[in-house]
Amino acid sequence: MMETERLVLPPPDPLDLPLRAVELGCTGRWELLNVPGAPESTLPHGLPPCAPDLQQEAEQLFLSSPAWLPLHGVEHSARKWQRKMDPWSLLATLGAPVPSDLQAQRHPTTGQILGYKEVLLENTNLSATTSLSLRRPPGPISQSLWGNPTQYPFWPGGMDEPTITDLSTREEAEEEIDFEKDLLTVPPGFKKGVDFAPKDHQAPAPGLLSLSRLLEPLDLGGGDEDESEAVGQPRGPRGDTVSASPCSAPLARASSLEDLVLKEASTAVAPPEPSKPLPQEQWAVPVDVTSPVGDFYRLIPQPAFQWAFEPDVFQKQAILHLERHDSVFVAAHTSAGKTVVAEYAIALAQKHMTRTIYTSPIKALSNQKFRDFRNTFGDVGLLTGDVQLHPEASCLIMTTEILRSMLYSGSDVIRDLEWVIFDEVHYINDAERGVVWEEVLIMLPDHVSIILLSATVPNALEFADWIGRLKRRQIYVISTVARPVPLEHYLFTGNSPKTQGELFLLLDSRGAFHTKGYYAAVEAKKERMSKHAQTFGAKQPTHQGGPAQDRGVYLSLLASLRTRAQLPVVVFIFSRGRCDEQASGLTSLDLTTSSEKSEIHLFLQRCLARLRGSDRQLPQVLHMSELLHRGLGVHHSGILPILKEIVEMLFSRGLVKVLFATETFAMGVNMPARTVVFDSMRKHDGSTFRDLLPGEYVQMAGRAGRRGLDPTGTVILLCKGRVPEMADLHRMMMGKPSQLQSQFRLTYTMILNLLRVDALRVEDMMKRSFSEFPSRKDSKAHEQALAELTKRLEALEEPDMTGQLVDLPEYYSWGEELTETRSLIQRRIMDSVNGLKSLSAGRVVVVKSQEHHNALGVILQVSSNSTSRVFTTLVLCEKPVSEDPQERGPASPDVPYPDDLVGFKLFLPEGPCDHTVAKLQAGDVAAITTKVLRVNGEKILEDFSRRQQPKFKKDPPSAPVTTAVQELLRLAQAYPAGPSTLDPVNDLQLKDVSVVEGGLRARKLEELIRGAQCVHSPRFPAQYLKLRERMQIQKEMERLRFLLSDQSLLLLPEYHQRVEVLRTLGYVDEAGTVKLAGRVACAMSSHELLLTELMFDNALSALRPEEIAALLSGLVCQSPGDPGDQLPSTLKQGVECVQAVAKRIGEVQVACGLNQTVEEFVGELNFGLVEVVYEWARGMPFSELAGLSGTPEGLVVRCIQRLAEMCRSLRGAARLVGEPVLGAKMETAATLLRRDIVFAASLYTQ
Repeated sequence: MMETERLVLPPPDPLDLPLRAVELGCTGRWELLNVPGAPESTLPHGLPPCAPDLQQEAEQLFLSSPAWLPLHGVEHSARKWQRKMDPWSLLATLGAPVPSDLQAQRHPTTGQILGYKEVLLENTNLSATTSLSLRRPPGPISQSLWGNPTQYPFWPGGMDEPTITDLSTREEAEEEIDFEKDLLTVPPGFKKGVDFAPKDHQAPAPGLLSLSRLLEPLDLGGGDEDESEAVGQPRGPRGDTVSASPCSAPLARASSLEDLVLKEASTAVAPPEPSKPLPQEQWAVPVDVTSPVGDFYRLIPQPAFQWAFEPDVFQKQAILHLERHDSVFVAAHTSAGKTVVAEYAIALAQKHMTRTIYTSPIKALSNQKFRDFRNTFGDVGLLTGDVQLHPEASCLIMTTEILRSMLYSGSDVIRDLEWVIFDEVHYINDAERGVVWEEVLIMLPDHVSIILLSATVPNALEFADWIGRLKRRQIYVISTVARPVPLEHYLFTGNSPKTQGELFLLLDSRGAFHTKGYYAAVEAKKERMSKHAQTFGAKQPTHQGGPAQDRGVYLSLLASLRTRAQLPVVVFIFSRGRCDEQASGLTSLDLTTSSEKSEIHLFLQRCLARLRGSDRQLPQVLHMSELLHRGLGVHHSGILPILKEIVEMLFSRGLVKVLFATETFAMGVNMPARTVVFDSMRKHDGSTFRDLLPGEYVQMAGRAGRRGLDPTGTVILLCKGRVPEMADLHRMMMGKPSQLQSQFRLTYTMILNLLRVDALRVEDMMKRSFSEFPSRKDSKAHEQALAELTKRLEALEEPDMTGQLVDLPEYYSWGEELTETRSLIQRRIMDSVNGLKSLSAGRVVVVKSQEHHNALGVILQVSSNSTSRVFTTLVLCEKPVSEDPQERGPASPDVPYPDDLVGFKLFLPEGPCDHTVAKLQAGDVAAITTKVLRVNGEKILEDFSRRQQPKFKKDPPSAPVTTAVQELLRLAQAYPAGPSTLDPVNDLQLKDVSVVEGGLRARKLEELIRGAQCVHSPRFPAQYLKLRERMQIQKEMERLRFLLSDQSLLLLPEYHQRVEVLRTLGYVDEAGTVKLAGRVACAMSSHELLLTELMFDNALSALRPEEIAALLSGLVCQSPGDPGDQLPSTLKQGVECVQAVAKRIGEVQVACGLNQTVEEFVGELNFGLVEVVYEWARGMPFSELAGLSGTPEGLVVRCIQRLAEMCRSLRGAARLVGEPVLGAKMETAATLLRRDIVFAASLYTQ
């Protein structure tokens, strides 16, 4: 090997180094510059790369990848750098947005710049947690869909959004703080503090300037006039001089520092204010749908969406208004085609590149609409409690509760929203969930247009008027005249193959009621009952019959319908158990062909293939499969969701011939049939058995008749027992549907969500509810009347109350109080049993109403209606001089003296005496006398009625009438101050405290009135009339102010009680500010107080995820039941803990005045499925859960699904409060619940 020879190079010369020295300026500073030299390699691409040296490897290992650092002994690998002190960096801060701008002021004609003015910018420094404006920047992308409980909602439409001027101006209701007199002197926990009492003389500190002396010579009025005035003289708000000594008047304080700045004198001409449009009083506009729309395609040459059929007139009218961006309320008959309006709105939003939200009352309807709209438009998303599909789509389908949550949480989806479609609006009558619809309608921003779809309701205009006033926009009401497919209603009395033809027409397609058909059904039923009595004795068959009789009825009915080609049929039965019984009793029927059986079999295989093996062998799945192969189906809440969807899809294909369903099948599900059958016309509504309401009957009967397939729809009512009464049938079939009624109620979630936003008030939400609409719709009229009364009051002359008239105001108030006290006592008498007994025929009473003033009357007849009893009374009156009421002249105002106030001063006719018969209410009876007359009421009423006819008008009254009138006149003349009356305590035995105290107060007032001095003055009558007129105007003004104020709200007392509950539990402070517990409660979907208390008590943190899920099932379970004795000890203790917390909350509610008792509040919890949920969370198959509880499978699935939603709410709340352990357990619990058949994907979303 050759040895490498080492070359020794000479040391380099300093001039040969690649460095250059450069002098910087004249300061003597030098800088070395590196001069790149020639490459040291002769290779064309330089030297090849070499391995990194030790320094590079260390930097890469320890500095670039800190994950490689050891967990222990970090001090050997750490390096500290000496910190450089830079205190000036602490003064650096991020620049705030500019709050103002300069605006040029120009001449309105020439455009010449006259000056500049600084204006405040309204949209600076806004964020989702501080502002309700749509101009605020969007929140984080992760929160754009659902929002966040800490974010503010957008400003509700119809409410005036406050401007900068409004926010800077102090509200009238705000308490003014005096910083000189109202400051606290002793801090909390201290024994003594600072004395702020002014001293006699306080010498200013040397060298300090008084701020008041500096500001004193400044003219804060903004003008440069009156410069010659004294500098130290204070000025008024308009710049005028106020004469006041400097010592007596304190220095006027400014409300803010900005007010202390000198104001520039503006020389620009103020532009004219734009005239405000007059408010539209007719907010609900009915649209004529009887005449055709001939110019439809001329007005819309390129519609956003087209159908294969020609739209109806009402659909065209709705489309025309949608093109104008109007809000519409479509109240149409069932199956009339309301969905066409929704489809056009979706297409219009896609054309405008905006978004549409379609809301439905139930999740099943949301899934169906998702499938239908996705097949039509494609870009459709679905948001339900457990499903989130395509949330970025232009059309989102969701339940109303989810939309409410998005509105309260300030979701950025609302920004791009153009339409909100409310389907099945009549669901607002639901007592539990109807409030959600009102909340959503109130909270929607102004840029969102509203589409309301509903069945026909009688008060559609009233409801639309409420929404129009709420949003300050016109709502166009479009209603259909008749059903597209008319209905025929029948009674069926058959029960065997021999009687299957007993079908009697009761109501034809033109709406005519056939009494002949009714009596024919009655006769057929009677004939069969008589034959039954001859064969089996006089014992009558039961009203409903047993299973065997029901089976005979349905076999004969279905044979008749099959012969007449009136299948498919929907049979409505108002019991889940009886639906299953009737379907199971007809397994001998086979209504499908072999090809239909094959199609059903293949469809079932495809749908059930997504289930695990044991779930496919569930008894309900096997039983339903057998029924479906025979053309039978069952649909109610106890059926598994996937089976209900299978039944719906097969029914829509015409493969299910007979469907037994509860009334939930008629809620919005577009599944028309040829025939609808009612098993009964009575149902149990949760409290009692009652007849079907007309709206319920119309909703279910509307499923009969398929548009385009059937000329008429058939509705059949089974008469298993006796035929119902004709009046009941007439009312149910031809009565008006139920009106839309407000179900608005206060919830803790609503209160907390509004309290956390300073600009929104709960009182405003209550004012704008549908329940307050009747009293609030006349607000403008009340304001106008109040202004007019104010002017009248200012124009009135002040009464002279000097001398003897000094007690005139007290005299007037005593008289008013005496009248009110007597009225209170009289109301108590009329409400008592003894008081009503005394008001029998012949009793003499004192009548005081609008037509009569302290006139004697005798009762002739008393109505039997206990709720609003009417007393027909013969009353004395003055004989009119003229027949024209306008020519009689006004009655002269009377001045009450003590005898008039203390006594009754009965009416005495000045001229000829006359009489009349009046129908009096309880409030028209001023007093019940001790006198009783013997009268013949029937003859008096008969004679009076005869003389009211023009032919007998001049006939003299009969003897009974004359005798009664003369006796009443004699009593009035004998007792001018009124005859003796029945004492409420001694005679009527009323022991009410208010009656006793009222009697004592009345006697005291009578003594005060008798001792008044003002009645002795000759000026008393004139001055009393002046005072009474003034007091009456003031009383009316107080009434109007009350109606316009928050005090008139019906739910205001309950609101104060619920706020007191929140304050007691620590959710809000004394000032109404929402605390941490309140913000956590806002994140809960239901049972917000109970869940928050359990979280803050750490009652759930020590439990395992499956145990937490089992306990929380008691909050969402809908079927009552006992948890049983087989629970583990941990679960038993947990149940007792939850009940104890609920009891504590209930006791707080009772202590704060709420009507709900502790037992009722605790009774809302149902722990019947605790063991079922516990075993399910532990992994038990669903097939083994059936033996643990007798609850139907569908209700078990619904409970677990709602429980998973609650676990997600608790997970978010735990993250908000900083409980990662509980949040992780909630996530695990939700994961354990979400498996197998319970959370099988909906067939409509596949």
